[in-house]
Amino acid sequence: MMAGPGEHQVSDLICVGIVTSAVGVKGEVRIKTFTDDPMAFGNYGPVQDEAGARIFEINGLRIAKKGIVARLSGVKDRDEAEALCGTELFVARALLPKAEEDEFYHADLIGMRVNNMDGEPIGQVSALYDFGAGDLLEIDHKATGKRVLIPFTLESVPTIDVETGCVVIDPPDGTFPEPKSS
Repeated sequence: MMAGPGEHQVSDLICVGIVTSAVGVKGEVRIKTFTDDPMAFGNYGPVQDEAGARIFEINGLRIAKKGIVARLSGVKDRDEAEALCGTELFVARALLPKAEEDEFYHADLIGMRVNNMDGEPIGQVSALYDFGAGDLLEIDHKATGKRVLIPFTLESVPTIDVETGCVVIDPPDGTFPEPKSS
């Protein structure tokens, strides 16, 4: 799907996990999943790297500390498993369930315009993080060129319109640095 200048592009691929480490000597990998239910990682068929250069059937899956442990097709030993560390794993958007109202795939938010409550442009969504204490939205602040984190809560992010590619924020006071005057 192509987007014109200034338009938000929705990806046809959704990242459902990332390989974090090798497990054992038989080629299993630990995966940090981005699915609500970690075991749902195996529900959508084969996974692939972002470029589509490698496609993996999931031949086994179990819950483990810090994610799941998976047996991926073509990964025969620890060396091959270690070589996959850091690899993001994707599935086609069409294979995933449609997001419910007030639910969003992280990939849909990246690149969206950000406006304040008065409709003034603030910047663009550059990332979404979960460090364990709640999601944070990272915004490239247009006025200063700095990246700013705000809580990804209904209070701070009251409106998300995927169709128009716009997020409206009401950040806590003092969140955005004042632009330097010339």
